[in-house]
Amino acid sequence: MKARFIFILSLMMCMGATHAQDISLVFEDGKVGYIDTSGKYVLQTDFKKAASFSNGLAAALEDKKWGFIDLTGKWAIQPEYDRVNAFNSGLALVQKEDKWQYINTTGEVLKVEETEKYYDFNDGVALFKKGEQVGLLGTDGKLVVEPKFETIKKFWNGHAKFKKGELWGLINTKGEIIVPAEYNAVGTYSENGIWAKKGTEIGVLVDGKYTPIPEATKIWDFTSDSKLTYAKKGEKIGFVNKIGEWIIDPTFDKVRGFSNGLAPVMQNKKWGYINEKGENVIDYQFKDAETFSADGLAPVKEKLWGFIDKSGKLVIPMEYDISAGFSFLQKNAQKGFNNGLARVKTKKGWGFINTKGELLGDKWFKNAENFAPAK
Repeated sequence: MKARFIFILSLMMCMGATHAQDISLVFEDGKVGYIDTSGKYVLQTDFKKAASFSNGLAAALEDKKWGFIDLTGKWAIQPEYDRVNAFNSGLALVQKEDKWQYINTTGEVLKVEETEKYYDFNDGVALFKKGEQVGLLGTDGKLVVEPKFETIKKFWNGHAKFKKGELWGLINTKGEIIVPAEYNAVGTYSENGIWAKKGTEIGVLVDGKYTPIPEATKIWDFTSDSKLTYAKKGEKIGFVNKIGEWIIDPTFDKVRGFSNGLAPVMQNKKWGYINEKGENVIDYQFKDAETFSADGLAPVKEKLWGFIDKSGKLVIPMEYDISAGFSFLQKNAQKGFNNGLARVKTKKGWGFINTKGELLGDKWFKNAENFAPAK
């Protein structure tokens, strides 16, 4: 049985990696449906409550019980649970008769040692608590790391913050210590850099060595979009690199991160854009501004939001509200365009526009969640 469970899980994950389809959960006429990136329904349901797809399944509520449907709308796992969480790493937490357990996408229960608290899987592992200590549980139900940590936070990019005493460090999904617990605070792992706080100083970790940044009082997380992140000095904000150098002097009141070579920055209550040399390339003229997407467009605001290109030209009129949606699984979820579509709102409801400003499917919904891979 255990070998069959592992085989099914591995097969499902491989299929998901090669046949991913982006779909969006939408609400229309009091019911839940799912559309593809052409705006067409891939599935219309009679459910009043359902969730987005993940790992090929979506939670749905029928007669006060939760189960999981597949992309045809059929029950893949019958509605018999009081509470359910989304699938991640091929497994989902479900509650039945006050008991939590993990199931795979066929509904089989993963045999694990009982614990006082259960955690969702993420990046292929789940936290496992025993007494006052925390370890890591693998998707096979076995402990990857015995409970020996005081605290472990959620994994991002295959790494998580852990606490020892009053100090913090970083581990990977094998429980190996990447950054020792020697810091009062530590940033989220990124290949472009990691910040850390030691005593009253704040700086960066370079090849495992801590380098303080002169006069910095706060540093934000590095991301995959740029080798620079922003940092505060006094009341102003500038940009530093991963070896702790001020690359762009702290002269701004507010900033957002670099993406597609440009960053939104604010001076005198107006937003504009700079390049990675610190040169102003789009004048300070907006009430608010967000980062550029890979599509080369960025949301900007006066009373409502519109979109500019990298020359600063307004290419989609300012007539929308925007939101990142319920993208709680994505750290620093981006507002604006994602793979050619942007989630926007008008008085008619929520919908998606393409980079030409055309409404996807010519339809507005009571709500519409961001597109994400169904599998």
